[in-house]
Amino acid sequence: MARAIWTGTISFGLLNVPVRLYSAVARREVALRQIRESDGARIRNRRVAEGTDEEVPYGEIVKAFEITAGRYVPVSKDELEALAPEKTRAIEVQDFVELDQIDPIYFDSPYYLGPAEGAEKAYSLLARAMRESGKVAIARFVFRNKEHLAALRPGDGVLTLTTMRFADEVVAPSELEDVLPQDEQKPARKEVEMAERLIDSLTTEFDPTAYRDEYREQLLALVERKAEGKEVLEAPQAEAPQPTAAPDLMSALEESIAAVKERKGGKARGSKAKARGGAKRGKAAAKERSSGKRAKASK
Repeated sequence: MARAIWTGTISFGLLNVPVRLYSAVARREVALRQIRESDGARIRNRRVAEGTDEEVPYGEIVKAFEITAGRYVPVSKDELEALAPEKTRAIEVQDFVELDQIDPIYFDSPYYLGPAEGAEKAYSLLARAMRESGKVAIARFVFRNKEHLAALRPGDGVLTLTTMRFADEVVAPSELEDVLPQDEQKPARKEVEMAERLIDSLTTEFDPTAYRDEYREQLLALVERKAEGKEVLEAPQAEAPQPTAAPDLMSALEESIAAVKERKGGKARGSKAKARGGAKRGKAAAKERSSGKRAKASK
């Protein structure tokens, strides 16, 4: 059972809704330790002063901002605490916006918001009003000594809160080097139409369970085999895909569409054959049951 990691109040106009915050993500990374190969001794990190082998006690370490290479401005713990945002327990709703107006690049970490004890009715009111309006609440709150921007929206019977990046944290595409295509690199209309056909042929309903972390699964399987003393075979190295040359765009698109059609056709044929096989087996079973009944009746 998931436990609340923060408690506070959604401040919505003059309405205050006490809530509990829960993590909406269970990290599944495989943790690998560093050891010495010869004897398996664990490798530990030490805090060592640069240019020496002298280990520095934690109490003597301060934080600093590097203004130029090798020049630092130290900032004390008291100074940092004085600048820290006020530790309120309020999730202050500032605006309501349409969800499709928010570029997903601004989203960061997801959480669930559940009602605190006794706040179920006010919580349900806010969740229902947001669901029926179709709006997303943009709010600010302090969590783990840092002020966050967040988006609140109704989910499957529960409000979700997703922390967001501030505008100056997102790099604009115009600041990237050699990314935006030049006029001579822009595709022809026919190529765009063909690419749209390929997109249509691959379009389906989103099912998050259809996508798995294959690397993590393979890594865990490798560890399990090695732990059991089984031989580990080296997998063949896959060739890196080559970029499509400009003159071959149309043929690459046509081949891609044909491959998708063939793959989907194979699946459909397999499903139909399976269904026909099931129908035949069902008829045979029914015939067998019918024969059995007639034999019993004759007795």
